Amino acid sequence: MKIKYLFPHRFNKIGWIVLIIGLIMGIYSLVNGFSETDGIYKYFKINFFVFWFDFPFQESKFFQFSRVNIYNAVVGTLLIVGSLMVAFSKQKEEDEFIAKIRLESLVWATYVNYIVLLIAFIFVYGAPFFNVMLFNMFTILFFFIIRFNWELIKMKKAGNYEE
Repeated sequence: MKIKYLFPHRFNKIGWIVLIIGLIMGIYSLVNGFSETDGIYKYFKINFFVFWFDFPFQESKFFQFSRVNIYNAVVGTLLIVGSLMVAFSKQKEEDEFIAKIRLESLVWATYVNYIVLLIAFIFVYGAPFFNVMLFNMFTILFFFIIRFNWELIKMKKAGNYEE
């Protein structure tokens, strides 16, 4: 079966490397807090082209270079790019059964993601809700990767699939 929307299989390993680096950097930021002057963060403050820059007590800027800390942008980019590469790279043998597992995992991940978001809408308020929304940007891909790989492992252990 010819699937046009998936990355080549070699992107899977590259994706895992990029995703793990992004996770390590993200966990580092969560554990240590974010301070532009402390730790590794100070190395990420650069002049960068921004579409929109607006912080309290500072002038809003549009479409120009500004001195910003890109640490969070780097982490987010690594997480998104790595997750997309892992989630949507072909398997060694991509067939209809793998495509079915992929689709079911994507639907399942969407349901779980929005159930978690719904629970957050009902029970989480104030500043912590902002954190929930930040995490929610990534969770649908994470849920998909976890479910898809879990189903592949179960399938191979059960011997229902021959490579």
